[in-house]
Amino acid sequence: MKPNDVVSDLPKNPTTNTAPVDAAQQEQQAGLDFIRQVITEDIGAGRVSSVVTRFPPEPNGYLHIGHVKAICLNFGIADEFQGLCNLRFDDTNPDAEEQEYVDGIANDVKWLGFEWEGEPRYASSYFDQLHAWAIQLIKQGDAYVDLQSAEEIRLNRGNFVELGKNSPYRDTSVEENLERFEKMNNGGFGEGQAVLRAKVDMASPNVHMRDPILYRVLHSEHHQTGDKWKMYPMYDYAHPLSDAIEGITHSLCTLEFQDHRPFYDWIVEKVKSPTVPHQYESSRLNIDYTITSKRKLRKLVEGGHVNGWDDPRMPTVVGMRRRGFTPEGLRDFCKRVGVSKTDGIVDVAMLEFCIRQSLENTAARGMAVLNPLKVTLTNLPEAMDLVHARHPNVDMGDRVIPLTSEIYIDRKDFEEVAPKGFKRLIPEGEVRLRHAYVIKCDEVIKDANGDVVELKCSIDPETLGKNPEGRKVKGVVHWVSATKGLPAEVRIYDRLFTEAAPDADDDFLAHLNPDSLQIVQAIIEPALAQAQPEDRFQFEREGYFVADQYDHTSDKPVFNRILDLKDSFKPGK
Repeated sequence: MKPNDVVSDLPKNPTTNTAPVDAAQQEQQAGLDFIRQVITEDIGAGRVSSVVTRFPPEPNGYLHIGHVKAICLNFGIADEFQGLCNLRFDDTNPDAEEQEYVDGIANDVKWLGFEWEGEPRYASSYFDQLHAWAIQLIKQGDAYVDLQSAEEIRLNRGNFVELGKNSPYRDTSVEENLERFEKMNNGGFGEGQAVLRAKVDMASPNVHMRDPILYRVLHSEHHQTGDKWKMYPMYDYAHPLSDAIEGITHSLCTLEFQDHRPFYDWIVEKVKSPTVPHQYESSRLNIDYTITSKRKLRKLVEGGHVNGWDDPRMPTVVGMRRRGFTPEGLRDFCKRVGVSKTDGIVDVAMLEFCIRQSLENTAARGMAVLNPLKVTLTNLPEAMDLVHARHPNVDMGDRVIPLTSEIYIDRKDFEEVAPKGFKRLIPEGEVRLRHAYVIKCDEVIKDANGDVVELKCSIDPETLGKNPEGRKVKGVVHWVSATKGLPAEVRIYDRLFTEAAPDADDDFLAHLNPDSLQIVQAIIEPALAQAQPEDRFQFEREGYFVADQYDHTSDKPVFNRILDLKDSFKPGK
């Protein structure tokens, strides 16, 4: 949602902003972030009768974790204050926008658990009104058509130490400006030959106030308006006026737009809008080990470093959904992050903690062996079906776990020579099979290379569902029937980057984690194969997993690891 401009980017130096920050953004009331304090005071003073917010993405890509915070803030505030929140697409740049992104964004907002007021709105629906206001500005002497090249405009704009220079077209007559603007509109100018600029102040210390561009010539078909227009409004012009048209009371954005606020207020005042929205800026969401730059995310996709925008390692909403993250966990995370007036870095462990919290009592349990080692139970009288709850604390019904004389355990649960503290199976040692018997390892079978290929074990028949008399068995291992378990593809996802600040320099690809995806052929208990796409589970002792949104079927189960069971983040840390 960055302003689209026809000249090169402004210098990256800090802007001297002479516009004072609202007092409301300086003081913060205990128990309320500054935005909620502003709204509370506005309602109390009668400045607004009802709260109207909006989530206004540009449909030029997929939403990511940063947008999730904006969604939660705008929709959350509307809900808290019994107000309304619009979904509006700021679609002013047809060359970068597609209907695919429009549909995807709407789906993401719904998946996150929010409903917008009425139908989705489009800045493009207001193009006629924006055009009428542009003519009004020209007639008032507040706008002019500039025929300088993009390079000339850039050079004459100045920089943070050098004031701008007036365009030679700045004092053109109203009549001539109206004629040229109409020529822009009917295709009489080629792209780059003319722009409409606001007449503000080329000597302003805020570079954004140096006669910003309102319209540029663009002979592109628009996904909503077709070929009706040969010119399109700039974001910085369309955005505040769209807010005004919709009666937005509190326009919430990130700190990068603070320097744009003076023009936001200027343009709303100049068109004499009957409704006057106010902009408030808060910090954007920055998470360690994560990149949210659209340019860099696109590079990951187009370079084949990930498998599309919905790759479970991507911080996109579609990626996090496919990974198995929950809307509840994401909303909780955004609530914990809160609203502040200074940028910082959030620990990714907090996000992972919130996702685990949301899964603890919602994910059914199951057993899967990711690295199978065969175990023969030499004295199991007969195969049996064990019935156990799908969840230890929540009523999710029961599942049937077949126990047969041949089972698989995970290779990491057996060691011939046990390291210190090892509490699983060793030669002549005992462990409990999860939900079943205590077993003892009687024999280790190896192949010609000396690798362990099978264990012969005996069950203690008195230990089904109870502890053995007179001895303490410390270890518990998960298992799956070798004859009734089913093969499954399991994708083990990890963080995409090895560095906490992967985009500290432009060589972010150098920090890619080579082990961010490992695919294993696992054996799962039969009940897991009946999962529907996007069903989430805790594979006991392994982590949280989700049936893949697209690839999973009952015939060919595919599960993605959401997260492991370890949690390094503690609330209040």
